[in-house]
Amino acid sequence: MTLVAPPEVADRDVLVEPGSRPAPRVVRLPVALLYGALAVIAGLTLLPFLWVASGSLRSLDDIRSAPGAWLPSEVTLDNFVRLFATEGFSTYLGNSVVVAAIVVAGNIVAASAAGYALAKFDFAGKRIAFGAVMAALMVPYTATFVPQFVVTMNLGLVDTLTGIALPSVALPISIFIMRQYASAIPDELLEAARIDGAGEFRIFFRIFLPLAGPALATVTIMSFLAAWNNFIWPLVVAQSTSTYTLPVGLAATSRAANNVTDYGLMLAGAIVVMLPVLVLFLFLQRYFVQGVAATGLK
Repeated sequence: MTLVAPPEVADRDVLVEPGSRPAPRVVRLPVALLYGALAVIAGLTLLPFLWVASGSLRSLDDIRSAPGAWLPSEVTLDNFVRLFATEGFSTYLGNSVVVAAIVVAGNIVAASAAGYALAKFDFAGKRIAFGAVMAALMVPYTATFVPQFVVTMNLGLVDTLTGIALPSVALPISIFIMRQYASAIPDELLEAARIDGAGEFRIFFRIFLPLAGPALATVTIMSFLAAWNNFIWPLVVAQSTSTYTLPVGLAATSRAANNVTDYGLMLAGAIVVMLPVLVLFLFLQRYFVQGVAATGLK
């Protein structure tokens, strides 16, 4: 077949078949321009966090006199000192850690087992079970709030840390992530293990879980974030200050005299709440990105 080069692309030595269209030209942005745009977007995203960090270092009078100021007129750590000296703060922090640990452990165990079973086992009702997981993802949280509280009350778990953590120990999004990741693991690898005499539990613990590190990191971050930042559910379930989690406790103690909000104390509390999430993400960032890319989560 004779190939000819159209005049408009002859200088590039590109040969195309007669009657076919030349390939569309791809416009590439300069690298400096691309990085500059990303830096601007990142800066805009960080602005609220920078204002919170600045406000936590300002006195209450300074915040009231100039609420929109970006820099404190005088740097002070008094807000953090008062926060850690607040009665019950250590209890609130400990409760949040316990609840987050229960939620993360529950999601890792339940989601990895359920996701592996949905991806690699054939059983009656498999499609129905996966459809139920997908349907649970689509149901708004507010639609299940009252039924969850009724079940929690009937189980006698109101005003307990277990009652606060129970609804989040097996999040549908965690099951979906683990199922998608397990589906990408070749069946031949598992069959080879079965031929060598490995049982299903050994395959699960010795082959699947080590390979599922990125997905487990994603589940860990998302479930920890859901438990650590949850406010409405602990506010309803916790009936006494002894079971308050950190967000609920900070909201309760940020009221100064005459029911006036202590913004300095609230901003310092926001920094304390954000730090564990940031540290966890920094440690698991590489695995989190791999897990999101492998499961197709957006």
